Amino acid sequence: MWLSEFEIVLRDRVIPNGAARIEDGRIAEVRDEPVANADISGGGRLLLPGFIDMHGDMVEREVEPRIGVHVPMQIGIAELDKKLASCGVTTAYAALSFIGASVTSGVLRSESHTSDIIDTIAGLKNHLLVDHRIHARFEVTFTPAIASLQKLMDAGKLHLISLMDHTPGQGQYRDVELYIARIAKERGMSIAAASEVVGKRMAGREGQGGVLNALQDLSARAKASGVVLASHDDDTPEKVELVHGLGAALSEFPVTLEAAEEARRLGMRTTMGAPNALRGESYSGNLSARHAYEAGLLDMLASDYHPASILPAVLGLAELRERSLVAAVALASANPAAALGLADRGAIEPGLLADLVVADRHPVARVRATFRAGRMIYGDGTLAPARKAERIEHAVAERVPTGLELL
Repeated sequence: MWLSEFEIVLRDRVIPNGAARIEDGRIAEVRDEPVANADISGGGRLLLPGFIDMHGDMVEREVEPRIGVHVPMQIGIAELDKKLASCGVTTAYAALSFIGASVTSGVLRSESHTSDIIDTIAGLKNHLLVDHRIHARFEVTFTPAIASLQKLMDAGKLHLISLMDHTPGQGQYRDVELYIARIAKERGMSIAAASEVVGKRMAGREGQGGVLNALQDLSARAKASGVVLASHDDDTPEKVELVHGLGAALSEFPVTLEAAEEARRLGMRTTMGAPNALRGESYSGNLSARHAYEAGLLDMLASDYHPASILPAVLGLAELRERSLVAAVALASANPAAALGLADRGAIEPGLLADLVVADRHPVARVRATFRAGRMIYGDGTLAPARKAERIEHAVAERVPTGLELL
């Protein structure tokens, strides 16, 4: 199948008006010029590699759209699958929490709930549009979850682990007063009641002297299983150095520029949220993804909680540092593929999977079609088959009635 008349973004350059051929689910050929009699004509639209989303928090909310309101897991996951495809995501890492009893979300992010979601995704894997993988958000103060993580690694169900610490007063929630206000708003409680909840969380961190030993054990197990290890919400160079020593190769959502700089110095890759990059600021007042990108310290974009932000964030960043579309597109494709060991995808080149995104820049950035392994898994109807269009034009020119004219 030929896709022609596209602006094609490759690893190292952009083809202004080219074509790509798909065969047996992979890219077979890329040309610098259009081809005649193509199966699909792009009309000048962008052709990008499929987005690889290494951190998406949306699954839990899909199966529990309101606190205490549960929908069947299969329905929630299938609906999220469609949303991801419509946003150009072809490989998605579901970021699921191993946090024990959560004071902010009840059962939503409990270990047992997470295990049920993982089992459901595994059962649906061959029926979903997107390639779904599992990203464990491991709260470091909840060491009993390590046994569950090991079982998942042994079963080949776990692909990425993030070391997280959401204790107020450090990391993402360094500003305790801001965190208290957020808890009060989310749970509909008074500031005094929220302060009590946060105080209990901070007190609960005491007596966690065995955490470091447990993390060293988890790191060794992850390395043996080929599971990538990341750190979440790094706020100081000292913390980055610590997690790097534990084997973390990725720094997710660094809170400060200093932390991002230390991660880069140590050879770690950095990830930040597409909503942050799109808006130009973090919702919790932390490091701006745009500032990190302009400083040359951003390697990857993740959907975080809003996959529709990926495309406009990529196009927006392309207008910044060196005005490079190639570099910006790599944030959501080639870079995460390399970081996560996905050698069969992440770029438009012969031999790789035909995971592709067709997109428009104007009047608003939007995905028009998504292909996974050469099969269209999403289309909004704007991509007309080129040969059909040519037949209709020829019929009109010869004044031969088409099927539409006969109706």
